[in-house]
Amino acid sequence: MPRFTVHVRDEWLTVPCRDLSCTVQWLGLEALKRYIKNKPDNGGIGSVQETSFYVRRCQGQGLLDADDTLEDTLEDNDFVEIVINGETMSPNLISPHLDGSHFYSKYQEPREYISMDGKGLSTTDLVNLGKGLYKIKLTADAESKVKQARELVDNIVKDHKVVYGITTGFGKFSQTIIPNNKLIELQENVIRSCSAGVGEPLSPERSRMLLALRINVLAKGYSGISLDTLHQMIEAFNASCLSYVPEKGTVGASGDLAPLSHLALGLMGEGKMWSPKSGWADAKYVLEAHGLKPISLKPKEGLALINGTQMITSLGSEAVERALAIARQADIIAALTLEVLKGTTKAFDSDIHELRPHPGQKEVAFRFRSLLDSEHHPSEIAESHRFCDRVQDAYTLRCCPQVHGVVNDTIAFVKNIIDTEINSATDNPMVFAERGVTLSGGNFHGEYPAKALDYLAIGVHELASISERRIERLCNPSLSELPAFLVCEGGLNSGFMIAHCTAASLVSENKVLCHPSSVDSLSTSAATEDHVSMGGWAARKALKVIEHVEQVLSIELLAACQGIEFLRPLRTTTPLEKVYDLVRSVAKPWIRDRFMAPDIEAVHKLLLDQKVWKAVHPYIEKFRLDLTPESDCACFP
Repeated sequence: MPRFTVHVRDEWLTVPCRDLSCTVQWLGLEALKRYIKNKPDNGGIGSVQETSFYVRRCQGQGLLDADDTLEDTLEDNDFVEIVINGETMSPNLISPHLDGSHFYSKYQEPREYISMDGKGLSTTDLVNLGKGLYKIKLTADAESKVKQARELVDNIVKDHKVVYGITTGFGKFSQTIIPNNKLIELQENVIRSCSAGVGEPLSPERSRMLLALRINVLAKGYSGISLDTLHQMIEAFNASCLSYVPEKGTVGASGDLAPLSHLALGLMGEGKMWSPKSGWADAKYVLEAHGLKPISLKPKEGLALINGTQMITSLGSEAVERALAIARQADIIAALTLEVLKGTTKAFDSDIHELRPHPGQKEVAFRFRSLLDSEHHPSEIAESHRFCDRVQDAYTLRCCPQVHGVVNDTIAFVKNIIDTEINSATDNPMVFAERGVTLSGGNFHGEYPAKALDYLAIGVHELASISERRIERLCNPSLSELPAFLVCEGGLNSGFMIAHCTAASLVSENKVLCHPSSVDSLSTSAATEDHVSMGGWAARKALKVIEHVEQVLSIELLAACQGIEFLRPLRTTTPLEKVYDLVRSVAKPWIRDRFMAPDIEAVHKLLLDQKVWKAVHPYIEKFRLDLTPESDCACFP
């Protein structure tokens, strides 16, 4: 029989319906009847029939017409809310417009699977799992290792052995022995007590990444979780049932306890969950609507679900992938700016960079050569000033290989650490089935990813710092041959004046955000956990810094394309004209002042989708192939 999950004030109700030709109005009345049932004062509602209300979906907040039939409007197990006129949306429902939720507005269930064994996952894989492009399954080898580790845990319990986290309390209570009949309660208690995070919840995309990464770590077979519980986690992931995980609360040692506990809490049917079908709702109803049962914890399993660096590492994976994308597109944008400012290509000669052969520096110089004036791609703009008397350019143009280059090398260094962390066992105690022992250690300490992500933020920030100075050169007529602020009728029009101010403000914010969080430590858990990494904040800061870098470079790209308008009819190189055409597909030339924020947002979206890179990458690789193998470096694909 079809049924619908309905939210009335502070309660969730399940309303079955035998006849789908019933209307939305009928559903609302039936839900109100169930709501006031057994309430002494009818819940403050006089007559149900006389109560005025409206009905809307929980996901997307779309209003439903009272006269429409359920058959035409809703699907089985849909989630809706009844709002009584004069009242507001229930505070128990969470806004659907959270950062990242737009990724799921057109969610389609994936058909492809990624096989997990805890060994071969990459940052790219994890980000794609977050986007909902894959489901998960375990390899046969992973299932075997998980079973063996669980057998050892079961034997420890059966033999009444004293082992930390299995038959004892946690942290300061590690000397407290827990009787066998209390072991399940112990595991449930640690999840509930550690679910103490605050702040906005992770977006569905980031919650998916967090769950996927925890599954990957458990699949290594050193955590002692049961195969049944791990399969339940995978089923929840594959159904996109995603727990409410507040973004703040981890100190990044003894694992990301708070966020991972919130992740586990939803899987237990407590707290809240999100799915494409329901939006945010009570976890038990979301699981039920997808035919799933809450996880029932066994000894050791609560600790197995929450020990580890997965919050830091999942957010760090997104940071690495976005850093890779913006770094290579920064080279293209800078090359376009150099062209508009009539710079020289001499500073990118390969002989110069062979004398200081850092891989990133060599690759950036190569990209500039592949995009700027050459026999492969002649430029009319370059030809127009070929015999000028300028000897060399400002550092923001001339030193791009050196500045952008170290950013590339920084990203490569950090990616190596994050890739290692993704496939590491970070539990405590570790269950070594082949040795028949459990060992307590410190793999949960987040210092590796914390330090790496602080370094990433510092490195990537430089792309915005140097970009903002190039924007200044584009806008300042004393530093270019272009009109002030890249607009005609200056004074009447302000052009890019305040867009440059926006870039400057973002660069200034980044200077504060780049202060490393991992240099701080506060003793927690009654001095048992007396040194921590603060890696959760390192990861969130890195993502914010990278977002600002993307936005500053969006402004530079818009400004550079506007600069080209004043050089027409001259044309730049073929690959850079492709970039110009791409930008003009989303943002018109600046003839007179207009609302600029949408243009910046549209170009930012191009960078997020890596369309600028995709537009010129074939030209870069064709240039590479046309050279002899010894001529250039191919270190960065």
